[in-house]
Amino acid sequence: MISSTLDLSLLKADATRADLEKLCAEAKRAGVNAVLVNGSRVIQTRHWLEESEVKTLCAIAWPLGAMDADAKRYEVEAALDAGAQGFELVINLGRFKDGDDAYVLRELRDVVEAADDFPVIVVIETWLLNREEKARATLLVADSGAQGIATSTGMSARGATIDDIKLLREIAGEKFIVKASGGIADKRIAEAMLAAGATRLGVTQSMEILRGT
Repeated sequence: MISSTLDLSLLKADATRADLEKLCAEAKRAGVNAVLVNGSRVIQTRHWLEESEVKTLCAIAWPLGAMDADAKRYEVEAALDAGAQGFELVINLGRFKDGDDAYVLRELRDVVEAADDFPVIVVIETWLLNREEKARATLLVADSGAQGIATSTGMSARGATIDDIKLLREIAGEKFIVKASGGIADKRIAEAMLAAGATRLGVTQSMEILRGT
């Protein structure tokens, strides 16, 4: 069922309390997997998702991923205290592009450790990577102990593509979460991403997708 694969996100800078309350109500009606928010909205999201199976996820180092590793860890710890049940971390793409895989892996492992057994999905911004870099990033994420990988913050020039999903699934293996994010606007695209190997879909609204419009 498509609804169980959906993570609804509200991450724009001008998102209001009313926007979030409306999204949480939609999430509960649709029976989606989770709602993804910035750290300052975690407590409110948990409150509005009470008595539902919908999880509260927190975005970490959003949207650039370039902050200091200690700041990322603190952001995770603060979100845990607020009630977060999972995390979506933006990789330090600049350090990755430098070829500093040791730094990136150490940072990812630090965040996974701080998450205290809650799942971590790492966003790699596939549109900024070539094929070899996508494969290398996927292996780093898997080696870090994170539970999944995502294509995009949804704030980039483009989001997920079928080819990206197929490649990430091929490299990561069957048990890894592969999340298609960005540009999933209708049921046809959602179904194509799932058929290509995605197990999670990052979207900003669910009703159009579930109605097939």
